Amino acid sequence: MQFRYQYYGKTTTDNSDTAQAFSFAPDTLRPPTFFEGQLRAGSHLAFREALSALHAVVVSDQRYRGRDKSAYRQWLEANEGQLLAQYMSGAEAARAEAAKASEELAALRQRKRSLLDPFYKAQRRYFDWLYQANRDAWYVLDPVITVHPERLLFEAFSQDESTYCAVSVGHGVFDRTGEMACGTTNIDYSVSLFEEFQKIRDYKATRFQVDPSGFTAATGDDPAFHEEKIDLPDSWVRGFLQVSSAMMLPATVVELHPMDLHNLCATLRQHRERAGPRSLRFELQPGQPARIVFEPWNLELVTRRSAIVGAPLTEPRSIRLWGRRRLLTLERLIAVATRVRVHLLGSGMPSFWVVEMDDITVTLGLSGWTANDWSAAGRFDLLQTRHDVGDAAKVSVAEALQRAWVATPAELAKATALPGADVAAALQGWVQAGRAVFDLPAGRYAWRELSREPLPLDHLRFASPEEAQALELVKKRLARVDEVAPRGAGLTVGGSVKDGRREHQPRLVLDADERLQDGQCTCNFFQQNKLRRGPCAHMLAVRQLAQPQIDAARDARVAAPQESA
Repeated sequence: MQFRYQYYGKTTTDNSDTAQAFSFAPDTLRPPTFFEGQLRAGSHLAFREALSALHAVVVSDQRYRGRDKSAYRQWLEANEGQLLAQYMSGAEAARAEAAKASEELAALRQRKRSLLDPFYKAQRRYFDWLYQANRDAWYVLDPVITVHPERLLFEAFSQDESTYCAVSVGHGVFDRTGEMACGTTNIDYSVSLFEEFQKIRDYKATRFQVDPSGFTAATGDDPAFHEEKIDLPDSWVRGFLQVSSAMMLPATVVELHPMDLHNLCATLRQHRERAGPRSLRFELQPGQPARIVFEPWNLELVTRRSAIVGAPLTEPRSIRLWGRRRLLTLERLIAVATRVRVHLLGSGMPSFWVVEMDDITVTLGLSGWTANDWSAAGRFDLLQTRHDVGDAAKVSVAEALQRAWVATPAELAKATALPGADVAAALQGWVQAGRAVFDLPAGRYAWRELSREPLPLDHLRFASPEEAQALELVKKRLARVDEVAPRGAGLTVGGSVKDGRREHQPRLVLDADERLQDGQCTCNFFQQNKLRRGPCAHMLAVRQLAQPQIDAARDARVAAPQESA
């Protein structure tokens, strides 16, 4: 997908010994959106740390990259002839022939290097220049800023498609100094802007502005206008929508003390895992403080000041999270945090960490795994509407939310005179379309259009045809689970799927982190591709159906050592 922006000028900063000013250039292709205010005394530090956390997500990319072996390959290429000659030194004739072949090979490689050397040098100079002179080109997408009647909302999604960050700044943080126009826009963002954030101090008068001048320019031919076109992979947009949609799902909410978050981050800093499972396990017992277990070391952190928010637990729960090192993004917020809440959707499902700093709130959304892959178990239905509702009801809810900008489902039901179920379904559809967002800390919906033009949901709904086919097989009840059995530290999952006239027997092997390690199926797709193109639809269908049994097997494994102790 291609996103197109047009900025008037650049985002600028003005810094002196006593004052600092930020002027953000908004996307002029969107409806006019602007704001101007000066930070009030006492809010500078929280504002700085919140935007620094947002920056950490913008540039975050924790995808695994193998060891760089280019130096070894270069050495091997230079010495291959000599090594071959030494190996063949047992026979004089072979040695002479090897020497001749080595000389010819060395001459050919020298010629190859001389021909390609200018290209490699130019390529290296280009990337060095790009990183130093235009580091912003390495970012995926400029942050989204929404001006609402009572707050500013900054949103960003990481490069590795696994981490979402939203920074909500109440208008009480500012002394308003100019006019305001509500709306959503992208802001021109640069790495130098982050460096300017670090200079925010309590003793400096700090002014913040989303500049309206670009919307009043006489003509688009003004040389101050510059356009940006960014090609984003469908998986990036799909991941953004999935994480946003997941905020609406039911969750177990645990309130932690900021020192609990400090201890959690300190433990991750002090230990480096070398084997799985690399999970963070929440052990929740009715009437007891939450216990956080760090696997594979089984270190236990008892959060004595924690509490369950909402209805009390009626039975024990064990919830595992993966990709835990992404939580280090929150380290800088601990000193200024007043409250920390964790929204747990389930094992391997997305989780949300909400850090409140009075009128400033940071929400960090984490996908089930750092590699946002299919094994997160909830991936197939996050973009599915759970209740059919007519177009008229959808439009009515959208118009009511646009008028109010921020509202609860009950308020929208009253404004539209629609049943609560229809309002909830319509809101879910608008969130899935990227045109609304759920304010998790406040429990309200807000109108926010992720892109200027509607997103092609039919194209984004599934990552592959196999995912679409798997969901269809599950809906038609053509798949069943026959076995979920332990296998070492992991599990084996077996089942059968009727597809057309044939019945297939998919079998999956999951590792200690419940990720697909190996698999088999009798279908043609698997026989031709194995796992090189990912699991087939039959494996995906059985994996999705088996999730409750996988959860039960995990809980049994966790409970067994405790009972024996």
